[in-house]
Amino acid sequence: MRGTRKLMIGAFAALAVVAAACTSDGDDGTAAAPTAASSPSMEAEMQASDTITDLVAGDERFSTLLAAVEAADLGETLAGEGPFTVFAPTNEAFEALPQGTLDDLLMPENQEALAGILTYHVVPAEVMAADVASGEVETVNGAAFEIEVADAGVTITDGQGGTATVVETDIAASNGVIHVIDAVLLPPEA
Repeated sequence: MRGTRKLMIGAFAALAVVAAACTSDGDDGTAAAPTAASSPSMEAEMQASDTITDLVAGDERFSTLLAAVEAADLGETLAGEGPFTVFAPTNEAFEALPQGTLDDLLMPENQEALAGILTYHVVPAEVMAADVASGEVETVNGAAFEIEVADAGVTITDGQGGTATVVETDIAASNGVIHVIDAVLLPPEA
């Protein structure tokens, strides 16, 4: 359980590092994550001026994710230049982890494992929902997950065979985009 939480944070950290290092369009044959909607609106313009960290901090659905990002010391990374696509688990997604897992991952001695898990939720490119395609996606963590696009929606299969469904897309940030998912993704080494 402790390893899982540390792994999650590490995933976000790794994703942020890779995303900061990659300034190209990310056209490497891997599936891409969705980006913000193109229709102009006051809300979209406001969101686009905020970083991914700002948006997570301002949305109560992500209070557990924010606590994990802070425990993993990844807040500044996800506020960095990007571009990033973050598959953000909701509070309910974290609550679905086995009892005690989240508490263990938030412990200071598990910071590295938590960072590994969190960076597994980050893709080093901005990918809008309309651009998502089925296939393997490499994360900032260095490990990949599988995306499947179907009429029923988009699902992600993580490195341990677990699945998450994308429940909301294209939350635009100044440094990328957030897609909301209903489960925590675990890399193979978690």
